Amino acid sequence: MNDFTTWNKRSPNMTIKLKNLANYNFPLIEARVPLTMRVTMKSIILLILFIPCIVFANDESIKKLKIKKLSENVYQHISFKKVEPWGEVGVSGLVVINGTEAHMIDTPWTTQATLNLIEWIEAKGLTLKSAVVTHFHEDSSNDLPLLNDLKIKTYATSLTNKLLKFNQKETSNNEILSNTFELVDGVVSVFYPGAGHAEDNTVVWLPKEKILFGGCFVRSLHAKGLGNTEDAIISEWPNSIQKVIDRYSDIKLVVPGHGKVGDISLLTHTQKLALSVKASNKD
Repeated sequence: MNDFTTWNKRSPNMTIKLKNLANYNFPLIEARVPLTMRVTMKSIILLILFIPCIVFANDESIKKLKIKKLSENVYQHISFKKVEPWGEVGVSGLVVINGTEAHMIDTPWTTQATLNLIEWIEAKGLTLKSAVVTHFHEDSSNDLPLLNDLKIKTYATSLTNKLLKFNQKETSNNEILSNTFELVDGVVSVFYPGAGHAEDNTVVWLPKEKILFGGCFVRSLHAKGLGNTEDAIISEWPNSIQKVIDRYSDIKLVVPGHGKVGDISLLTHTQKLALSVKASNKD
């Protein structure tokens, strides 16, 4: 497989049936994908209505999932959604491989993309063991309900779960109760540095690869502003960034939630943006 792959494969010998149609953000139909989940369809009428979604899987509303290899055991997944006023926006997460197990860092933005990602994981002979979401926004946590239904261990901080519940969203089935958490000892570590893009944003550190997943807490170098600040606490954002810089001084790669992967300069860039907005807010 190439380092950068568009994953939209469909295998003819695998079946999934999904339940709780209202919980998901794409038309849930009986589709052939590599999962073992079995759920009853609402009715044959819904099945008939949604069959075109299989045939026209390349419709503009369902953009392909992209997967990029960052290191031997770390892959970046990129999914897409149209968001006003920005138009089509890509959001990144990671898949971290540890032996025969895979661990998802943030869910893709759409359920179609999440299903494709799980299919890609299983096609590599891996088992999706766990998933952690870095904040409560849907570009991080959209498919917690799907993963919970699949009996996959999902993780979020107590603050993230509180915000999910407040927004009438499903929470993770495991809760992180401290500012630091080892999802996989020596492989995947979660750290809460303080508020920024959102009150609950966390980062994920991969010590073996020296890769930091900053998520929406970190802006790309091409970003001229802080993006969606609806839930941001800008006054605390610069200090929270500094905590990450001080904690992980040997970073090789930084993966932002939106935009291109870079190095530690993404952290200082984000800090400067936040300081600028903070100063302007005082005027």
